[in-house]
Amino acid sequence: MRTATFALFFGVMTILTVLTHIYLYRRLFADPNWPEQAKRFGLMFVALMAVLLVTGAIAPRFVPRTIGGFLAGIGFAWMGSLLYLGLVLVSADLLKLLNFGVEAATGTDLLAGRRELLARGAAVTAGALTSAVAVPAGRSALGDVDRRELEVKLSRLPPALSGLKIVQLSDVHVGPLIGEKFMKTIVDKVNAEKPDLVVITGDLVDGSVRELSRHTAPLGRIESRYGKFFVTGNHEYYSGVEPWLAELRRIGIRTLRNERVSIGDAASFDLAGIDDQRSHGMAPGHGPNVRDIVAGRDPDRELVLLAHQPRSIGYAEEAGAGLQLSGHTHGGQLWPASAFVRFTTPYVAGLYHHDPTTQIYVSRGTGFWGPPMRLGAPAEITVLHLV
Repeated sequence: MRTATFALFFGVMTILTVLTHIYLYRRLFADPNWPEQAKRFGLMFVALMAVLLVTGAIAPRFVPRTIGGFLAGIGFAWMGSLLYLGLVLVSADLLKLLNFGVEAATGTDLLAGRRELLARGAAVTAGALTSAVAVPAGRSALGDVDRRELEVKLSRLPPALSGLKIVQLSDVHVGPLIGEKFMKTIVDKVNAEKPDLVVITGDLVDGSVRELSRHTAPLGRIESRYGKFFVTGNHEYYSGVEPWLAELRRIGIRTLRNERVSIGDAASFDLAGIDDQRSHGMAPGHGPNVRDIVAGRDPDRELVLLAHQPRSIGYAEEAGAGLQLSGHTHGGQLWPASAFVRFTTPYVAGLYHHDPTTQIYVSRGTGFWGPPMRLGAPAEITVLHLV
């Protein structure tokens, strides 16, 4: 079943990739009517990038990491570039569509004699904008990770625990482009905070335990007074969730699956975690469920809920949580994608008051997925002080 699903997905993506690159060739090279040599170069370039986009997505599963990572880096970088090429080219098409409407209504062709000039202007602008954006976006994704610090007020937190420090990691996406070196740096940063509690809110990996265990191993060095906890994200289910849960347990990270634990000593609060929102049917026995979290719980105790997706906020309400910690959105990762993320969840990045008793913090993520690019949504390690 999984093989059939992958084959269908791969087939659909290949068709979309071919159609997208035919469009790109027409708008960047054919419509501007560049010299024939430039058109031939453009055709070879666009065809090559289409092939690399597809092979880069699947190569890491079948070839050594050095080769797979190289191909994935080029393919995914091109994927990010397509966003900005498309913004300019589609805008030019909308201008032509507007002109068509004016011509139909008035008989006046506003672009008469200017179509080739518009096509060349759109092609040059698309290339220039993409180049100008890609460099800083790549530096943001591949450079140093931001430290985001904030204070969260929780009404039921015992006074003796005021100031308790939680370090949150989320959406690291260890895979073909993020590996052991990056993880060592992140763990050093976490340990420098001397945290009371460390939480990882899903999408830690993109690949199997066999491929990536060496690269996630540094997480075993995390030092935390009250432990280190994990909840599943959707990508864990694409990567073999049960082997990963066993591997995390082996290196000392506890996964909270629809369960709660007590954090603290004489004074304490409840920490709970639920399976990813999409996990129903993706692995036997998996799926978010609050029943076991609330069973026998003292409602006067403070509760912090770990849930990968912000859309799980309804479970936080049901459980009586004062705070939900989430990720998943990457803060949009590439502007203006953040505007589209808001169609799927009202909580994209930062701290929100969902209602008078429940807050939610959404991390922009510690790594990246797909394009090694971030624009307007830098990666973060989150340091939360509960007061």
